[in-house]
Amino acid sequence: MRVSSWGRLSADQHQILPLDGQSGPMPKPDVGQTALPFGMGRSYGDACLNPGGALWLTRGADHWLNFDAVNGLLSCQAGALLADIQRLLIPRGWMLPVTPGTQFVTVGGAIANDVHGKNHHVAGSFGHHVRSLSLQRTDGRTIICGPEYEAEWFRATVGGLGLTGLITQATLQLRRVAGPWLDTETIAFDSLARFHTLAAESDAHWEYTVSWIDCLDKRGRGLFMRGNHCATGSPVPAKEPKKSGLAMPFTPPLSLVNAISLRPFNALYYQAHKLRTERTVSHYKPFFYPLDGIADWNRMYGPRGFYQYQCVVPFEGGESSIEAILAQIAESRQGSFLAVLKTFGNQPSLGLLSFPRPGITLALDFPNQGDRTLRLFERLDAIVSETGGRIYPAKDARMPASLFQSGYPEWTKIQPFRDPGISSAMSRRLLGS
Repeated sequence: MRVSSWGRLSADQHQILPLDGQSGPMPKPDVGQTALPFGMGRSYGDACLNPGGALWLTRGADHWLNFDAVNGLLSCQAGALLADIQRLLIPRGWMLPVTPGTQFVTVGGAIANDVHGKNHHVAGSFGHHVRSLSLQRTDGRTIICGPEYEAEWFRATVGGLGLTGLITQATLQLRRVAGPWLDTETIAFDSLARFHTLAAESDAHWEYTVSWIDCLDKRGRGLFMRGNHCATGSPVPAKEPKKSGLAMPFTPPLSLVNAISLRPFNALYYQAHKLRTERTVSHYKPFFYPLDGIADWNRMYGPRGFYQYQCVVPFEGGESSIEAILAQIAESRQGSFLAVLKTFGNQPSLGLLSFPRPGITLALDFPNQGDRTLRLFERLDAIVSETGGRIYPAKDARMPASLFQSGYPEWTKIQPFRDPGISSAMSRRLLGS
């Protein structure tokens, strides 16, 4: 069948090999073909695609194996959904320490991409909270690894883009919470200098920090959002907010995000929030996962799909680099109202190919306008490369191999851990196989 990633840039033929959650050998692809683990397909580019080959669909292998309610240790199969973990365990006082911008991600996908959240300066990335994992290889071997045993296999697999084997199960360390509510504050800023001041001031006292930024404003205006978990006994709303029921029911013939709609939308969004700087109690779902409230929102970019460009640049020289990137985007009149700016802390990543590093990270969506968009990316790449930054593979669909290799200097170390029976469109583009 034809399978697309979340960016909907292509729909390629794949052999489908569903997993049913039962123990046993993994199903084999056709002779001479490779396979690749596939969870929810929320990678934006080609990290989760294997055109002409096979995909192991892991969502059917979503059983929970054990939960230690005293210490917050959850053992589950890799197809378990982050949304289900949050929904079932937050009422029992436990929560995932790190989640990305969507909860519709499998545990295996979160490990393979070493996802990060809004609290990297406090909690690091997802891999920091994995206590062990089970890796099934296409030669029949099973490797049990963790940060303290078979650590080299663990480092290769966390952030390893699914290339070291099929993650079948994992044990996660959860964190204590009093409930689903957060004390949050939104502050408007009118320049990148003000953003950096807010970020530096917030790191010591706020666990979660993130900003929306107007990608067409060269000064860097935006909205800074920060939050902490409410403590036991804090006054909180009595009920969870209702589901929005919003959805993008069809794919429009043209992208709804364009030069005509983008500038007025960003201006109105900024002005509306600038007038009401607020501190309030928020439910975790709209704070952590604002786009999850709109089903199939990726359709709004039209039949040609969209790219996401997420980079991180070091703190040293990073402020001027972000300014230069935003200037290029504003001049091109491309981009999106889905633009996120935040900082990473100093905690080193565990994985050889993990994306987070100390610095400033910017993420934007771009409607696919063919060569015009790709030429803009080349200009952005040059800024990122000159600063010593890197691109996020989970969001990428076109990064050149040279930028990948300079941004991930340990890339050669993963080669001995590669499973020869596993390949992806991304691995062939960046690693040669």
